[in-house]
Amino acid sequence: MSGILDLLNSSMGKELINGASQQMGLNKASTASALGAAMPLILGAMKNNTSTSSGAAGLLGALGNSSHQGGMLDNLGSILGGSNIDDNVMTDGGNILGHVFGGQEKNAASAISKSSGIDMGSAMNMMKVAAPFVMSYLGKQAMSNGVSDQNGLSGLLGGLLGNVGGAQQDMASKIQGFDNNDFSIDDIAGLMTGGGNSGGLLGTLGKLFS
Repeated sequence: MSGILDLLNSSMGKELINGASQQMGLNKASTASALGAAMPLILGAMKNNTSTSSGAAGLLGALGNSSHQGGMLDNLGSILGGSNIDDNVMTDGGNILGHVFGGQEKNAASAISKSSGIDMGSAMNMMKVAAPFVMSYLGKQAMSNGVSDQNGLSGLLGGLLGNVGGAQQDMASKIQGFDNNDFSIDDIAGLMTGGGNSGGLLGTLGKLFS
């Protein structure tokens, strides 16, 4: 199974970055940095949620939905190649984000906006594209690996996060509990770009598409 950086640097990841950059009128480096912030953050939030049996059961149920079993990965050209991004994808993305971040998805988008230099609207749209992509990849991996319980799901998410897992879970936790902690959006955005594994991830992706 590919880690998140490997996935974004694959032909499929480059197709996602190219299509999203064209649809949103952004350069590829900014798009890569935004997706490089959004996708691990979404995965980190999912990993946090799977620490409870109810959270794991909810995610496993969502991964069992036919729309989250890899079809999006095979149709990126049609989804991102028209005049607008598919409305069903954007609606699904919004629903996923609301569930994963517990209503704090606007704060997540704000942190991604500040860390990648794109505007707030583009950051939110980027997250709405990233979330179904992540779910489709997870669903496909869950099927092929026979993942059906909390431990298996946690291991799947941990493998995809790789060595950025701890940092991403921490950042996601700060956003998920935003109303009850002392961290600002600027603080969280700074963690995304301020060095370490997460900073290296954004920097590497930006360089790949500059």
